[in-house]
Amino acid sequence: MSAFAGTGRLTRLVLRRDRVRLGIWLIGTPLLGYALAASVSGVYPDDAARHGYATTSASSLVARAFNGPIAGADLGAVVVAETYVTLAVTVALLSTFAVVRHTRQNEETGRAELLGASVVGRYALLTAALLVVVGVNVLSAALLALALAGTGLPVAGCVAAAAAIGGVGLAFTGVAAVTAQITVTSRGANALAAASVGLAFLLRAAGDVFGDVNADGTRVDSAWPSWLSPLGWGNQVRAFGGEQWWTLALPVALLVVAVAVAYALAERRDLGAGLVAPRRGPARAAASLLSPAGLAWRLQRGALLGWAVGVGVVGFCMGVAADEFNTMIAENPAAAEAIAAMGGGANLVDAYLAAMLALFALTIGAYVVQALLRVRADESDGILEAVLATAVSRGRWLGTQVAAAVLGALALLLLAGATTGLGYGIVSGDVLGETVALGGAAALRLPALLVVAGVVTALFGLLPRWSVVLSWTALLAFLLLGQLGAVLDLPQAALDVSPFTHVPSVPAVDPTVLPLAVLVAVAALLVAAGVAAFRHRDVPS
Repeated sequence: MSAFAGTGRLTRLVLRRDRVRLGIWLIGTPLLGYALAASVSGVYPDDAARHGYATTSASSLVARAFNGPIAGADLGAVVVAETYVTLAVTVALLSTFAVVRHTRQNEETGRAELLGASVVGRYALLTAALLVVVGVNVLSAALLALALAGTGLPVAGCVAAAAAIGGVGLAFTGVAAVTAQITVTSRGANALAAASVGLAFLLRAAGDVFGDVNADGTRVDSAWPSWLSPLGWGNQVRAFGGEQWWTLALPVALLVVAVAVAYALAERRDLGAGLVAPRRGPARAAASLLSPAGLAWRLQRGALLGWAVGVGVVGFCMGVAADEFNTMIAENPAAAEAIAAMGGGANLVDAYLAAMLALFALTIGAYVVQALLRVRADESDGILEAVLATAVSRGRWLGTQVAAAVLGALALLLLAGATTGLGYGIVSGDVLGETVALGGAAALRLPALLVVAGVVTALFGLLPRWSVVLSWTALLAFLLLGQLGAVLDLPQAALDVSPFTHVPSVPAVDPTVLPLAVLVAVAALLVAAGVAAFRHRDVPS
């Protein structure tokens, strides 16, 4: 029997299982790219504004670290500088999660063993996952190119930009194929793949920070560390800045090599095992694990620590960047207007800080969704049934999971505000005052995250089969409405759908109690509805 026997049938199975997720990926990526490109076009409407952006971006180490190198003062180059990192990291994570879901997770849950009892070759499961994820990346890149061209940008640059982002997806598809062979759990494989994305980001940032600025100050040539990063390769395509098409061969080469390595590793391990054996646990469990709260903390502490490190580093850098903000927008009234629209208030530094805290709150919303969707994974894997067979009630168990996610979100908010204040305080000379003030301002974003937790809880209780897809879709909608709605001049009724719209933009404006109280009430109703529905529905066994 061929090692690839059954690949076609398994490919159809992957498409059948993930038809909704893949559909959202195919539609959401081009829409996000179009929205971001359109917003950038509105913020930098003329040559003077774009030239000012290019020169300030090229001279700012913080902008180069987070946005990447600017390739010129054309509109397309500015669009790529503002959108590439967001789209590339999103596609990289989507690719890794999809590969792990259909490889390591199938082994972890026992599905692979059942499938292997039929006429299925050793490489069929991995090959099917790779074919689907590679195909979705290619098709998504094609749709993204059309979406970017729809904003009026040159077609060649649109194709290059979309291909660069698709190349990032291909590169990390190969990386995930390897990480799925290393650990025995899907959580471990996802963590390794996500760590590789983080390492790629750091290498790219280092290369761009140490890069050289050209004579007219509108272009940055990256240093050698960027060439070690798949995220850096996308920047080196130089979309809208004299395209280097040959660079697109690098992610394809990484994909081929990584897939070959994954096949070799799969040949040398048993089904369900990993190259790295799991650690032996302690002989006796801690007393805290006897309670739902202790178990929730044990399961979430690793993810929370990873989020805390990322939030702390980015927060500090954003605080330091506030000192450069006035310089960056001094020659660009449109950018100042956009920041004021997102952050509120007339003081542009305060508006910038408010906008950054709002962005942190939206990002931490992803932690809330991730933490709460674990309840659905526990239910699907049969773990929940064993827990509920003890003296723990359904309401207590689900309430504990919600409380753990909310407390984790509060800790991350406080950390984001404090580190942003620390960075800004160092450059402004008031470390303690800014740290305390921005920490408190960040905490005021908690009611919006309570609504996010309420939405996920309600979906879990009412629509468990659709809860994963709908929860992430809701968060994406909140992101687009909260961050881009004001820039795109969407009607207020659309903006009001996002709970983040109703949070006062402190420190740019004074806080008000009423909208925060309404958000808390809405969140309480959603959580109550989710808990009530969960108590009265079946738990699959």
